[in-house]
Amino acid sequence: MRLSLASALTLIAATAAHAQTVYPIDRAEILAGARFDFKVEFADRLAPGQAQVTVNGADAAAAFGKAASFIEREEGKDQSALILRDVALAQPGTYRIRASDGAHTREVTWTVYDTGQRQAKNVILFIGDGMSPAHRVAARLLSKGVAEGKSFGKLAVDDMPHTALVATAGSDSIITDSANSMSAYTTGHKSAVNAMGGYADRTADPFDDPKVETIASLVKRRLGMAVGIVTNTEIEDATPAAVVAHTRRRNTYDEIVEQLYAAQPDVLMGGGSASFLPKTIPGGRRADDIDYIGKFRDAGYAVAQTAAELPAATKADRLLGLFHTGNMDGALDRRILKAGTVRKFPDQPDLTDQVAAALDVLSRKPQGFFLMVESGLIDKFTHALDMERAAYDTIMLDNAVKLARDWAAARGDDTLILVTPDHNHPISLIGTIDDDMTQAPKAPLRDRVGVYDKAGFPNYPQPDRDGYPAHVDVSRRLAIFSASSPDYYETFRPKLDDPNDPTVTGSVQGTFEPNERYRDRPGAMLRLGNLPKYLNASVHSGEDVILTASGPGSERVRGSMDNTEVFRVMAEALGLGAAQITTAGASPGGPPR
Repeated sequence: MRLSLASALTLIAATAAHAQTVYPIDRAEILAGARFDFKVEFADRLAPGQAQVTVNGADAAAAFGKAASFIEREEGKDQSALILRDVALAQPGTYRIRASDGAHTREVTWTVYDTGQRQAKNVILFIGDGMSPAHRVAARLLSKGVAEGKSFGKLAVDDMPHTALVATAGSDSIITDSANSMSAYTTGHKSAVNAMGGYADRTADPFDDPKVETIASLVKRRLGMAVGIVTNTEIEDATPAAVVAHTRRRNTYDEIVEQLYAAQPDVLMGGGSASFLPKTIPGGRRADDIDYIGKFRDAGYAVAQTAAELPAATKADRLLGLFHTGNMDGALDRRILKAGTVRKFPDQPDLTDQVAAALDVLSRKPQGFFLMVESGLIDKFTHALDMERAAYDTIMLDNAVKLARDWAAARGDDTLILVTPDHNHPISLIGTIDDDMTQAPKAPLRDRVGVYDKAGFPNYPQPDRDGYPAHVDVSRRLAIFSASSPDYYETFRPKLDDPNDPTVTGSVQGTFEPNERYRDRPGAMLRLGNLPKYLNASVHSGEDVILTASGPGSERVRGSMDNTEVFRVMAEALGLGAAQITTAGASPGGPPR
């Protein structure tokens, strides 16, 4: 009997409703020797011995060399589960997992891969959080200038020898957030929105889900390498946290700090000191009474809390830098506008200062290092439709990439450098805005948006030596708009007083309304959004992101890739596969030198 497509999909859906759920999921690619939790969720309550789970035909416990735990009533419901924690597969090849409850059977396939010899001593992964193509073009136009259709220079991220498009969908949705997209980079496994370091199962506990080993754990455990995490967001935020953390809920900041402390990265820098301190201490917000800054200090870390304190702190073997109670301020506010929270935190380091400090510490580690650097406010400003601030932080990221590339070149290029967003935003550069900022607009600013030949070229002033124009309130500005938005007042003008805050809490609980603060600004117009009213900001989009790379192992970056393959590029460059490891900190035939 031939089924129509609709009938086939109906049959698949009906079968799936009763079939087992297996973690790791179907088509997972797993590094040989990497640790993970294996779990099978059964839809119904089973008696002990009724569940049959095999790996390549052998009983799962025998295949993994470890006894399985059987839960007859998971979460107190008539649903059973089988779990094996902290297992690994040493032999590369195809693994077929079969799970049966006697009435329903589910089969999934995994690919376990090895790596060749180690090529790179170090890996630096730069994340422009939410950095879309429009951000890159805006950064190039602002920092290099343009005339007669040609820019006067390239960004450091433009001038890297290898490029790929990277797909970012998660295990539960075509649209990701920073937690699961970053987790794909750091583990090689898919995850769900708001989850990192593991698969999101059906239990309520955000910390008991099936875990997968992160690259930070792997490089320390297998090669004795150092680990660094640098960001300008809260250090507990999704992207930096996903380097080491395992949680279903990205907002579990107190527990993420505990996991950061347990992981003991050699360098840890960013904002977010409030989650390191109990709320009984000024500036703290932890629910418990633990002072984690004190614990890090007692563990041998030098602690820096201002830019002035950073140079001395780099003399220590391990460094904790916390420069803000929350997210740090962006480049436009710190360098030019002195807005945001700059008056309260006047001595925050630039991302380039943080990267230089991290390299100073990590370069002294004989077995090499893995360093993640995030310019995280690109995403946060874009969510808030504050495009000038997002563009300036893209320039800052590019400056940090140039610093790292110059550092690597001076060493003989022993370092793999990757630059990528974790996901996209639906923004586009559509032209320019013609507006004399010294006068009230004579016509609605919407009518002054120039497209095609009427766009011409922007007239920002010459940038300074770091690529930043001295002001953004020029008469022909870049027009960058988002395809997603809540209801808000569009001014078509830079937000010079403070970062944009497009909405406020609505009169109906759980909804948001336009921020009346902007209603009477010159040229303001109410824009009806296209998002549900429970959203207060622009959202992520599902287009592929641009990955650029240089250094040993970068030739693997090409064509179209999945975000889990970025992990594999790093693993192969470092020779992390089981067959290549002889002792912790040593790999035959390759770096470190």
